Amino acid sequence: MGESLEMFVKDIFCNSLGENDLKKKKQIYEEYFSYTGNQNNPPDIMIKLGDAIEVKKIESNGNTVALNSSYPKNKLFSNSPMITKACRDCEKWTQKDMLYVIGNLREDQIKSLWFIYGDCFAADKEIYERIKNRISIGLEDLSGVELSQTNEIGRINKVDPLGITNLRIRGMWQIDHPSKIFGYLSSGVNDESEFNLNVLI
Repeated sequence: MGESLEMFVKDIFCNSLGENDLKKKKQIYEEYFSYTGNQNNPPDIMIKLGDAIEVKKIESNGNTVALNSSYPKNKLFSNSPMITKACRDCEKWTQKDMLYVIGNLREDQIKSLWFIYGDCFAADKEIYERIKNRISIGLEDLSGVELSQTNEIGRINKVDPLGITNLRIRGMWQIDHPSKIFGYLSSGVNDESEFNLNVLI
């Protein structure tokens, strides 16, 4: 369902909702997008000379939104260690606006969509990186452990007597759903309606 939602979002930006031929759809995507992402690194989509888009699927309106190992972004920067080389090199860029598209799915249908820019609800990257770095520095104070360089919070090698077990320490970030943060803006949304759309810029 997450992949279907991502394809739906791509189709919205390319005006290709009516195209059923996957080969033609891919050609249309290549015309509009400089990068179409992978499952493990943000963003999911980058519009040529435009915004970066992260698509998130949840199954009820009040949930938090899981961001996994990537903290919330008010902007996307080309020097971020969390993005791939392919993303960094897909076009000439240093910073992009980050658009989160959050779909609430129920019974195989999109119940609501939120289009919300990162600078409307995420703090500056320094806020998140400060916490991550403080935890990493705290790990360095542990005596008798072997640490490795990593983009994650930390990695401790050779935990067991045989030296064959490593501990990866990853952040699993989540953020409140926009309907909770901005509930006062969507007070007129009818939860019984077929579909709700909210856009916050």
